Amino acid sequence: MTTNRLAGETSPYLLLHKDNPVHWHAWGPEAFQEAETSGKPILLSIGYTACHWCHVMNKESFADPETAAAMNESFINVKVDREERPDIDQLYQTAAQTMGYQGGWPLTVFLTARGEPFFVGGYYPNEERFGQPPFKTILADISKLFREQADAIAANVGRISAVLAQQWSRDLRGPLDPRLLDVVSVHVGQRFDLFHGGITGAPKFPQTALTEVLWRAYLRSGAPQFAQLVQTTLDTICLSGLYDHIGGGFHRYTVDERWLVPHFEKMLYDNALLVDLLTLVGQHNRHPLYRARVEETLGWVMREMMVGDGFAASLDADVNGEEGAYYLWSEAEIEATLMGTFVQRFKDVYNIRKEGTFNGRNIVMRLGNFPYPLPDADEALLKRQRELLLAARSQIRTAPLRDDKVLADWNGMMIAAFANAGAAFGNPAWIATAARAFDFVVKAMGEGDRLTHSWRDGKRGHMGFADDYAHMARAALALWEAAGDKRYLDRAKHWALVLNEYFWDNQSGGYCQTAADDAPLLHRVRTVLDQAAPCANATMIGVLAKLNLATGDASYRERATALISSFAGELGRSFLSMGTYLNGLETMLAGLQIVIVGPKGSPKTQEMIAAVMGRSLPNRLLLVVDPDETLPETHPAFGKKMENGQPTAYVCQHQNCSAPIANVVTLSQVLQLPVRPPQGTRPQ
Repeated sequence: MTTNRLAGETSPYLLLHKDNPVHWHAWGPEAFQEAETSGKPILLSIGYTACHWCHVMNKESFADPETAAAMNESFINVKVDREERPDIDQLYQTAAQTMGYQGGWPLTVFLTARGEPFFVGGYYPNEERFGQPPFKTILADISKLFREQADAIAANVGRISAVLAQQWSRDLRGPLDPRLLDVVSVHVGQRFDLFHGGITGAPKFPQTALTEVLWRAYLRSGAPQFAQLVQTTLDTICLSGLYDHIGGGFHRYTVDERWLVPHFEKMLYDNALLVDLLTLVGQHNRHPLYRARVEETLGWVMREMMVGDGFAASLDADVNGEEGAYYLWSEAEIEATLMGTFVQRFKDVYNIRKEGTFNGRNIVMRLGNFPYPLPDADEALLKRQRELLLAARSQIRTAPLRDDKVLADWNGMMIAAFANAGAAFGNPAWIATAARAFDFVVKAMGEGDRLTHSWRDGKRGHMGFADDYAHMARAALALWEAAGDKRYLDRAKHWALVLNEYFWDNQSGGYCQTAADDAPLLHRVRTVLDQAAPCANATMIGVLAKLNLATGDASYRERATALISSFAGELGRSFLSMGTYLNGLETMLAGLQIVIVGPKGSPKTQEMIAAVMGRSLPNRLLLVVDPDETLPETHPAFGKKMENGQPTAYVCQHQNCSAPIANVVTLSQVLQLPVRPPQGTRPQ
């Protein structure tokens, strides 16, 4: 065969396998029907475009005629892009962990014709290596087991299925004392690396939600220990090998505990979450490093990640099978490119060595003895040198493969990042970029109030998941605050209604990952735990809390309270995976609404808006009200007017508003630190 069934797919990851001699199926009823008819088990392989070991296994095994023949003879082979179908991935990742495998990608799962897992693994080499059996041996053993030990397979399937059913349907409700916010924040801080930041150990991921937990704890308490952990983490991340100092943007993680050696893939969601966190902390400490990284990262997104007005999913770690090849430099390459520009200064600041720092070449990073920033003249020189290196890299080297599918949830995260950064740093071009991307998702991926999860080359993918609605609703609220257009608020309200109608679990509470009218899988996933990105249930706590503030509609608060209660029993067991839940909980308890009554075009109104946006207020919702506009009677600022004909601000919390504030300096001082939630306050 020259191509297989994947040739008709749109996923760049699936298309990488279209020329394999493996008789691949995409996920769907055809594959399961063939498994039922043939009596063969299913070999399910899950990966994604930017995954290094997925490429290795493709080259070693799936492109190998002998291995492919063994797969075709004994199995019905199904390939899944985990980014297109996160529901399938999460179901079988959980199954893998139930069976004693830690999970990750590539994920190799053997299923019955009903989709029930009975054996799981990950990357398998084509030849025996480091004590791992070759993939062909695994195939032969599994095929024999399936043929000769049907009873053992059935027993294993039953046990795993029962555990999975319990995993998704168990009652996670429990009492919640809001004082746990402070207690859990201390426990999170105890897990952080005092010297290098981030969760102690290796590999190291940015863990933005947990870092935000610590930042919020600092804002509540003023305890400098929390601020120090956050600053150590962000300073190190911004100066280390995790960051692409030449082209901008953050890699996914580092393999070591000092943030030195990255895994070189770049994911859209990582960069969105880091931009948001750097913006939030940068509003408080005005650190020029954080603003620079925000500007450079958003610049990289606009330069390399745009698909029309939307955002592409990722950039690969590999070029021609070599991980990091696009980002590594020899000393000779640096010297040749920067000849005549005081190259020694660059080599000193960015740790460039003749022997290299990674496989004989250098990872460009700024960790060392030089402070940031250096004097203006030095920074100007270094900026020019980075521009020369970027130009050379772009012109001479083969760029990593870009996965150019547009994902609604990841685009929602990046739209919010652009909108929040644009408002905080006074950059209307970023807000405009966010607005165009928002409109792109609504037009290309929307049908009425429903969304599809993915889009590529004019073709829509699977119907939307809860994460798509949650993150796009959050993006809509960010744009509403930044741009003041009520259509964004309306869109957030409609998407919240879709989640309530199609995704809510009436028995246990919380949103399921898939809609009620979606094609059913073996189990319907319902979780509050953050995965690589924040989960829908946790994200929606904050969204619903802000919708309540914006509208005065108590039904949003009631639904947020139900969400919090639905998963409160999990907090004691899984707090390290519940950072977004904790942050949403605080927004629910201590939501702070700043209402500015004044003409939106007035310079004084704009000064007040800038004062609000210049403060780090993670629980904030800004509402600008025209003097002729009337708020709902249920809103705490109902009836509030301008003072002496001047734009006037009111700071509202717990249904009570401050005295009118008509002075910009006074408003900024009032907002210097958010008010703590009253002790003993519970979600109502």
